[in-house]
Amino acid sequence: MNIFKNNLYKNNLVASIIKARLFCKENFTMSVRENYNHTIYACYIGYITQAIVNNFAPLLFLTFQSTYDISMDKIAFLVTMNFGVQLIVDFLAAKFVDKIGYRTCVVAAHIFSAIGLAGLAIFPGIFSNHYIGLLIAIFFYAIGGGLIEVLISPIVEACPTEKKEAAMSLLHSFYCWGHVFVILSSTLFFIFVGIKNWYILACLWAIIPLLNTFYFLKVPIQTLVEHDEGLSTKELFRLKAFWILLILMICAGASEQGMSQWASAFAESGLNVSKTIGDLAGPCSFAILMGCSRIFYAKFSEKIKLDLFMMCSGGLCIISYLIAALSSNPIWGLIGCGLCGLSVGVLWPGTFSIASKSLRRGGTAMFAFLALAGDVGCSLGPTVVGTISGVFQDDLKKGFLVAIIFPVFLILGLVAYNKK
Repeated sequence: MNIFKNNLYKNNLVASIIKARLFCKENFTMSVRENYNHTIYACYIGYITQAIVNNFAPLLFLTFQSTYDISMDKIAFLVTMNFGVQLIVDFLAAKFVDKIGYRTCVVAAHIFSAIGLAGLAIFPGIFSNHYIGLLIAIFFYAIGGGLIEVLISPIVEACPTEKKEAAMSLLHSFYCWGHVFVILSSTLFFIFVGIKNWYILACLWAIIPLLNTFYFLKVPIQTLVEHDEGLSTKELFRLKAFWILLILMICAGASEQGMSQWASAFAESGLNVSKTIGDLAGPCSFAILMGCSRIFYAKFSEKIKLDLFMMCSGGLCIISYLIAALSSNPIWGLIGCGLCGLSVGVLWPGTFSIASKSLRRGGTAMFAFLALAGDVGCSLGPTVVGTISGVFQDDLKKGFLVAIIFPVFLILGLVAYNKK
């Protein structure tokens, strides 16, 4: 009798545990599907994915150069390929995203990103020309990166939350923290596992977008405006303000990536410091200070005049490029890298915020074209730096000196926008 009671008690206990687990799982699933905080969390991870896509390969530029015998101008074309494909995706996205839907597109973006990152490790070994393998891998993750850039900002903008400017700046800060995470994790991996095993790390990075794919399948997603409420492409391009915003995005992207994409190679070859020190003091300090800039604006956005803050940031960007280009002391060169990150932090999300506030009916098309312009800058900046450097025997300082034109034009664009 006691044995029967004990078995009955155990069976009831097991049944209760199973019911509790099913209840918790069901409630969690409902919470994810109905809670827009989860949407924002998924978007944060989306920008971390974007950071991996844009900043992992540059840490390996000199490794690619020595391992695959690739010239500096071909290395520069890897950057052009990445942002060039993103640019094309941005342009096409304005036509198909609203028709296909945000969810389908953002899920596809993460799948492409995962394939491309894993492809960095796999594709060069498949082709006799290793450089072709690198280009194909970059092509895949650039499609993902382009879609992420187009989609994440409007998804957050469409969430029923307040303080949009602060939310946008905080969102974009996760790109910076993702950048820091990529550098620190990669540096530790190279120290303890060896840089010759970089292909293992490429596969590990692919796990992040793969997991976020399933997250985006669950979270609630709203569209920014109804399809018939948004401005058409023709209406957008008739607006003088929109053209100025496009110029601001080009200059913001070029100012940021002109330094960011070359910071590791600049520290290692231009300043003659070790790769570990160079990556930590150069691109890592760049990303940390860029993130701090975005968090600072997110916290104090209601007390700061955005356009004035962006002008001051543009001025600091000019100073940072001058320090990096003209200093013969490695410490000052690395300080220039860090200051550049601090200066460019607000430029990209700030332009998005100005656009959202002044062109409220811009919709997905506006964000797509702004992302396109930003990617033009992201491709143009590193390409100008790399090309000019190649002309002067791979002297990156000469490239940085020429890149000053981008923050100069950004300041002029802000002045023109205020006078419109």
